[in-house]
Amino acid sequence: MRASIDIVRSWKEQKWAYFFIAPQLILFALFLIYPVIEGVRLSLYDIKFLDKEWVGIQNYIDLFSDEVFRKATVNTLTFVFWGTALTIIIGLFVSVSIFDKSERYMTFIRGTYYLPTIISMVVLSIIWSWLLNPAMGVINHYMSVMGLERINFMGNTKYAMPVLIFMVWMVNIGQAVVLLVATMLGINTDVLEAADIDGTTRFQKIRYIILPMTKKTTIYVTIMTIISIIKVFIVIDLMTRGGPNYATTTMMYLCYQEAFKNNSLGSASAIGVLMFLIVFILSATQLKHFRSDD
Repeated sequence: MRASIDIVRSWKEQKWAYFFIAPQLILFALFLIYPVIEGVRLSLYDIKFLDKEWVGIQNYIDLFSDEVFRKATVNTLTFVFWGTALTIIIGLFVSVSIFDKSERYMTFIRGTYYLPTIISMVVLSIIWSWLLNPAMGVINHYMSVMGLERINFMGNTKYAMPVLIFMVWMVNIGQAVVLLVATMLGINTDVLEAADIDGTTRFQKIRYIILPMTKKTTIYVTIMTIISIIKVFIVIDLMTRGGPNYATTTMMYLCYQEAFKNNSLGSASAIGVLMFLIVFILSATQLKHFRSDD
C-alpha cells in the first residue's frame, strides 16, 4: 500500500517533466526505434519490387556465404579501426601539445584542424579526386617533376583504402581536438601546479594526470568517431565506387548497392541490422568502461 502511494505521489510530482519530454520521446520512437524494428522485420523477407516472401534468416545465411559481403565486412572493420585509431592518437597528441600554450596560438591550431569538419564531404571528395587524378592531378604532377612514377591512387587496391582513411581522419580530427582541448583546459590548475612543484616531467604529467582526467572525453570521441566512420557513404561513392575490385566496398556502400541497384531490400535490411549490431557492440564496450569509472 505504501509503495502504491509513493508511486502516485511520484507521478504527480513528475508528470509535467514527462509532459515536456513527451514530444522528444515520440520523435525518438518514430524516427529511430521504429526504423530499427522495421529493418529487422524486412530483413526476414525476400523483397523484389512489390513482391515479398518470408524467408526467415535466409538473407543472413546468404550474406555470410557471399564473398563480397565478407570482404565488405573486413573493409568496414579496417576502415573503422584505422580511422578511429588515427583520430584518437593524433587528436590526443595535438591536444596535449597545445592546451597550455598561448590562447592565440591554441585558437589558431584548433581552427585549422576544425576547418575540414565544416566543409561539405561532397566538396572535399571532388577536391581530392582532382588532386589525386593520375593524369591531371596536382599531386601526380609534382611526383613526376621529382622523377617519381605517377600513381592511380583511386584505381590501385594498395592505395585506395589508405586514401579514404586519411579523408575520414581529416574530417573527424577537428572535433576530437576541440573536445579534448576543452577538457584539458578544464583540469584544475592546482593539480598541475602541484605536479610542477613535485618536479614531474612533462611526460609524467601527461601520462599520470592529463590523460586519466580526459578518459571520459576520449571514450565519447571514440564512440562518435566509430559511428561517423561506419556511416561513411558519399566519399566512397564519389571517389572509388567501392572499387577497385571491391577494395573499398564497405557494409554501408554494399547496403546501398543491394537496396537501390540490385533491388534486394531484404538483403539490404539484413546488412543494416548487422551494421547496427556492430555499432551497438563497439559502443556498449566503450560505455561499459565509461561507467566503470563513476
